[in-house]
Amino acid sequence: MLDRDLAFLPAWKLGALIVGKEISPVELTELYLQRIDTFDNKLNSYLSVTSDLALSQARTSEARIMRGARIRPLEGIPISIKDLMFVKNEVTTSGSLIFRNYVPKQDSVSVERIKRSGAIILGKTNTPEFGLAGTTHNRLGDECRNPWDIERTSGGSSGGGAAALAAGLCSLALGSDGGGSIRIPASFCGIFGIKPSRGRVARYGGVGGWPLFSTIGPMTRSVQDSAMLLQVISGHDSRDVTSLRRRSNFLRPLKKSLDGSRIAWSPNLGYAAVDSGVANVTKKAVDALTELGICVDEPNVAMEDPFQHFWNIGTVDSYAALGSLYKEHNSKLTEYAREFIGNGRTVAAVEYARSFHSLLNLQAYMESIFAKYDILITPVAAVPPFKVGQGPSVISGKNVSPAWGFFPFTYPFNMTGHPAASVPCGFSADGLPIGLQIIGRSEDESTVLRVCAAFEEILPWSAKRPTVS
Repeated sequence: MLDRDLAFLPAWKLGALIVGKEISPVELTELYLQRIDTFDNKLNSYLSVTSDLALSQARTSEARIMRGARIRPLEGIPISIKDLMFVKNEVTTSGSLIFRNYVPKQDSVSVERIKRSGAIILGKTNTPEFGLAGTTHNRLGDECRNPWDIERTSGGSSGGGAAALAAGLCSLALGSDGGGSIRIPASFCGIFGIKPSRGRVARYGGVGGWPLFSTIGPMTRSVQDSAMLLQVISGHDSRDVTSLRRRSNFLRPLKKSLDGSRIAWSPNLGYAAVDSGVANVTKKAVDALTELGICVDEPNVAMEDPFQHFWNIGTVDSYAALGSLYKEHNSKLTEYAREFIGNGRTVAAVEYARSFHSLLNLQAYMESIFAKYDILITPVAAVPPFKVGQGPSVISGKNVSPAWGFFPFTYPFNMTGHPAASVPCGFSADGLPIGLQIIGRSEDESTVLRVCAAFEEILPWSAKRPTVS
């Protein structure tokens, strides 16, 4: 097998090769490190590469296999970690000049679990400062680029992980999602990503706040890979009192029949402006479900855009967590971080309370949808990947914010806490990836993964590779 082909195999297939001793963890790690060295100067997907750590872990994994030790769930599989999460004794910048030399003395909970699973940590991937933007740019270097077209954005805030994965510079990627930060770059880079239910993955060990909106989740080349990684990182931890205690088996139901499933399709959630090309590609993908004999309804989903309430709650939370940095290191912050954190100072208590009540009303409305349907489907982003620094100000004749207007479908489900995934469903006229958002009932990632696996079967994407690969 050619090295390039090996680098693009799904992680579950790489795992089988490792267990069968057809390839060693050291050889695989060296391959990915070599590919990072060759290609990442075009992408800027990594903020740091942890070569020493990766090779040490790979040698340990190889020794375990050779002596017949118990095979761990992700034995020998190379993974990247978003630079918002702590990796002990490795620089964690959070995409900020303020932390460019910060070295944590502990792992985040999810990284602890990844290390125990036998995975190999290749490095820390690019993120906007504190994850506060829908594209991946900061003051540490050039913007993260999309491997399908390096003049285009990879999305954000997990844009580094998505770009690295799409270009074959890791086998798995760990991201986080506070307003679409897994789903947006997954859509823009043509990979699979899932934001789990609120509390599914314990949060501890990292800079910033957003406990109400943000969760940690997988970005992968296949749905099965995400189920594997989610199985590893999910579960309660006493350091996060909001983390769920009930465990689930995410691998078992992937091939379960969808007969009788009730699925709703909403092209705009009642308020979103959508590019005509995105609308056509996503509608065609939804229509493909009928090939499986699944009935899809288009109910009248009549929501008002909840962005102002998302903004109020998110900025207050950010100021509560990062306000001291705003005061003491203001000149080092990016413009968008200053705007986001600074706005939190100005939100009156009564405004915050109204936004919180609106959040509860939104949750209640979505529960009424999921009383009738198992799954809700929407586009992920309103536009295909756009040129770096050129967020759209008008979409289908509607004026929108260049910073926030291109992802109207994602943040509502951070507010409600429902699991939501981005599954590749086609390409724009320019050959750029487009994603479909699959949303499930609270704590029902299994059904989301099952529906995504069905799309993977009828609209396979893993054989398609970007320009930079």
